[in-house]
Amino acid sequence: MGEEGLQLRLGVCDWTIGKTGDPAAFALAGSLGCDGVQVSLVPKGGSLALTDPALRRAYLEACERTGVAIASFAIGDLNDVPLKNDPRAERWLAEGIDIAAAMGVRVILVPFFGKGDLKGDEAGIEAVVAAMKRLAPKAEAKGVVLAIENTLPAEANLGILERVGSPAVRVYYDVANSQDAGFPILDEIRALGTRVVEVHAKDTKDLYGKGSIDFPAVRKALEDIGYKGWLVMEGTKMPLGLEASVRYDADYLQTVFGIK
Repeated sequence: MGEEGLQLRLGVCDWTIGKTGDPAAFALAGSLGCDGVQVSLVPKGGSLALTDPALRRAYLEACERTGVAIASFAIGDLNDVPLKNDPRAERWLAEGIDIAAAMGVRVILVPFFGKGDLKGDEAGIEAVVAAMKRLAPKAEAKGVVLAIENTLPAEANLGILERVGSPAVRVYYDVANSQDAGFPILDEIRALGTRVVEVHAKDTKDLYGKGSIDFPAVRKALEDIGYKGWLVMEGTKMPLGLEASVRYDADYLQTVFGIK
C-alpha cells in the first residue's frame, strides 16, 4: 500500500530475470523483493504454451507456494509476429484472453516493436484497430484488458483507443521507452489518465535513480491520474549482476513509491 493514496504493487518481467516462460520466475522474483511477475505467454507449436492445463496448474502452484502473484501476461513474440499483418498474432491473443480468464489475470501486454512497429505505418494502425475491434468483445466478456505498448506518442494511442471504442483495450505505459523516443512522459501520463492500465518502470541508462528517469516525478504524475496497480520492472542495465541489480532497483522503487 503506497502513501497518500498511491496503491501500488511491485512486479518484474520474467524475461528481465532470465526466466521467460518459466514458473521458477516466482521464487526468484520473491527473493528479490517483488510481489509479482509479468509472465510471458510463449508460443509452443501453433498455440500458446499455457493453453496446456497442466502448465497452468504449475504456474498457479508456484504462485501459491511463493506468495508471488501473476501481475500480468505479455506476448513478446508479437514483435516478430505482428498483429498488423500475421494472422497468428490475433489467434494467440484470442487464446491469451482465455488463458488470462482461466488463471484470474486481468491484463495482457500487446507490444508493437521490431517488425510490429506502428510508427509511420497508417495501414498497420488500421489493421491493428480492426483486429482489436474483433478481439475486444471477447476480452470484455472475460474481464480481460488488452494493453497496447508501442513507439507512438500519447495522442496517437488515444486515437487508436477512440477508434476501437472498448474499455477492454487500454495502454501499457513504459516510461523509459517513451522518454527515449523524445516524448514528455509526465505530460503523457496525465493525458492518458485512466487509460493507463499498467506501467513498466525502466531506465535504459543506469540503475534506477542513477539514470535518466525522474521516478519521484513519475510518482507524482501517477498520483495525479489516480493510478492503482502494478509497477513492473523491466530492467535493462545490470552493472551489479542480475540479482543484485534487480534487488537494487526494487529497493529504490519501494522507497520512492512507498511500496510496502
